[in-house]
Amino acid sequence: MSTATPLDVAIIGGGFAGIGTAIRLKQKGISNFAIFERGARVGGTWRDNTYPGAACDIPSRLYSYSFAPNPNWSHTYSGSEEILGYIDRMVDDFALLPHIQFGHNITGVEFDEATGLWTIAAAGRKRNVKARSVVVASGPLANASLPAIRGIETYEGHKIHSARWDHDYDFTGKKVAVVGTGASGVQIIPELVERAASVKVFQRTPGWVLPRFNRKTNGLMKQVYRDIPATESLARQAWFWGHESVALGVVWNTPLTRVVEMVGKAHLRAQVKDPWLRRQLTPDFRAGCKRLLMTSDYYPALQRDNCTLVTWPIARISEKGIRTVEGIEHQFDCIVFATGFDVSKTGTPIPIVGRHGRVLSDEWSGGAYAYKSVAVAGYPNLFFTFGPNSGPGHNSALVYMEAQIDYLTDGIHTLLEQNLQTIDVRRDLQDRYNERLQKKLAATTWNSGCKSWYLTEDGFNPSMFPGFGTQFANQLATFELGDYIATSAENAPTRHIPRAAPALG
Repeated sequence: MSTATPLDVAIIGGGFAGIGTAIRLKQKGISNFAIFERGARVGGTWRDNTYPGAACDIPSRLYSYSFAPNPNWSHTYSGSEEILGYIDRMVDDFALLPHIQFGHNITGVEFDEATGLWTIAAAGRKRNVKARSVVVASGPLANASLPAIRGIETYEGHKIHSARWDHDYDFTGKKVAVVGTGASGVQIIPELVERAASVKVFQRTPGWVLPRFNRKTNGLMKQVYRDIPATESLARQAWFWGHESVALGVVWNTPLTRVVEMVGKAHLRAQVKDPWLRRQLTPDFRAGCKRLLMTSDYYPALQRDNCTLVTWPIARISEKGIRTVEGIEHQFDCIVFATGFDVSKTGTPIPIVGRHGRVLSDEWSGGAYAYKSVAVAGYPNLFFTFGPNSGPGHNSALVYMEAQIDYLTDGIHTLLEQNLQTIDVRRDLQDRYNERLQKKLAATTWNSGCKSWYLTEDGFNPSMFPGFGTQFANQLATFELGDYIATSAENAPTRHIPRAAPALG
């Protein structure tokens, strides 16, 4: 894992963020970088989530990069296999494979004050890598998380997590439990009821469910997108502005929030005829407070003869199944946990040691924070993608991620072209930014009282951005060196990097 000379950039993670960062670096004339990926192939979340029914709930034209358009999306909303194929094609089109180091599970990064370099360590590797800058692109949805339910280790049947799907397991004739009714659960359940003898769904909290209309893209439309790229750009913009308008109903509690809730209730009434089941599926919090669920298949699946909704809280997992608080033990051949990920809200995805031995996980113990979601004071030349408070509740994460990537690659370009040793964001600007941010978050639906993975245990919100996608992108539109404390590199060669190299692919 050693390199003869320091890298200009070390990218940690080969998912959407890492691949997008690499593309933009190449387009800015920066080629001395490496992507360190712990797996055997790229893809991140979309490599890991291959459960039946896995798909994106954001339209494909919006869940992709504007600098790497794909005119060949097969449907309005794409499945995981097609999204993974898009990531693979970006690697090929932009010749990124020589830059990727597979099987590198990064165990820590540490800054050396004397040299201005970061040291990157990986599990099982004898020698470390040095880099002038680091991009942490590991993403928030990387580490599968089993729930902390008493007795889970004693269960004698088959356990499957949605992000670690066992494709060899045959559900035919099996009694199956699904724990969790979030974004993954509502996609898995309709698939399982088609295969298993019986499915019991354990719901802790019902969510707001909106219909999803997934149309196939015909060949003529694909041809138009290929021949006239401006049409695809217009389609993307239409989807973007449509989703931007949704912010008025889900980010803040407004009259439009009632409209979103009316649509959700109408969808529930249209698909669920039993009044008692409708009551069990009706949320008791404002739309937007937790992630909206986009599906037209979930409610019909719950009403199949072989499917049962269980709303009693789980007391423990036993050797044979699940015991609920009223004392009933439900026995199963297999338990599927659609329970999400271990999101770093009060820590870091890997150990990060900055200036003077500062440990970022300690500083984030009360909740993660950053300057414009990208940089943290005391950790020079280190950047995050999808960092603190960069989550959208209404639009595509890729729109937000693209804005971050353009900003941080501009920062790295500045570092290299101006021959700087370090750029370290000013703490006073960082503190003022986060003070304003948290005040704005207090007025959002996410902070209105419901419990979600967006919040820490004590209610701090390190996850979401309290505004429109346009506002998020605008604040990152220009990298201002004046926002950073810069130091010059001594005895380093002067370099000229083209400001904008031609796009590859």
